[in-house]
Amino acid sequence: MGVFLVWYSLSQISIEQLVKYFKKADYTYIFFGMFFGLLSHLSRAYRWQFQLEPMGYNIKLGNSIMAVFATYLINYTIPRAGEVARASILTNYEGVPFEKGFGTIVAERIADMIVMLGIITVTLFLQFDFIYGFLVEKFDPLKIGIALLGLTVLILFFLRFIKISNSKIALKIKGFVGGLIEGALSIFKMKKKWAFIFHTLFIWAMYVLMFYITTYSLQEISDIPFSAILIGFIAASFSIAATNGGIGSYPEAIVLVFTSLFFIPEDPSRAFGWIIWSSQTLLIVIFGGLSLLYLPIFNRNKNLKDN
Repeated sequence: MGVFLVWYSLSQISIEQLVKYFKKADYTYIFFGMFFGLLSHLSRAYRWQFQLEPMGYNIKLGNSIMAVFATYLINYTIPRAGEVARASILTNYEGVPFEKGFGTIVAERIADMIVMLGIITVTLFLQFDFIYGFLVEKFDPLKIGIALLGLTVLILFFLRFIKISNSKIALKIKGFVGGLIEGALSIFKMKKKWAFIFHTLFIWAMYVLMFYITTYSLQEISDIPFSAILIGFIAASFSIAATNGGIGSYPEAIVLVFTSLFFIPEDPSRAFGWIIWSSQTLLIVIFGGLSLLYLPIFNRNKNLKDN
């Protein structure tokens, strides 16, 4: 899927034209965008410590930072595999049970989703007519309702089966789910709830600021309205779930929003999408690669003790 979207995106603009946009871009704003992206990742790593502390795990900040960067890098290979790797890193180097570490990741995703819903709500007020018309045109509410009802019934049936069963598999699932729940509920047991809330808001503020400041790198889109930035940011964020790390889908999501809603020409919109995706991907590749290489070295004393 990602390869096809890359091919499609690059077929809509000549390589020479794309390179021309990259050459004339103001890299001061691109580097500022990368800096804000870096701050969001560091804040996420620091925030993670607040969730693990109530369960009795005081992990090293270095391990938390490198686990976060490794997560993003690995997600470019297999979707969501990074989250599994992130919890596994804590298990290997900090002794945190996998299910508990993974539960905290689930909890932080829930917190992130709440903030994302807040951003979407603000955007709805700014561009309600367009978004409502788009949703009605693209999605059938009845079909969505039926699908959700069917999924709910299946989940309830599965939970009932696990609850009454005493098989080895059921007991293992119960233990795993119990660890997940403990990790997820860690958000309510934290001593530093307000610090957690601050960092959650800070992370998303940095995401939006990263997107916003990078628009100034190209003169053709530097004066677009803030509502366009919010809608473009939302579309680009969701595109990351569509392909590994938003490969191919990230620039095209921005093109769709900028051209269909705000009538910005395709070429600068597509070039901007590639510029912001490339800069943030470069950041992840550098720090994620260094993290994977340095993790064993950083924890060499632990490895020696284990042996």
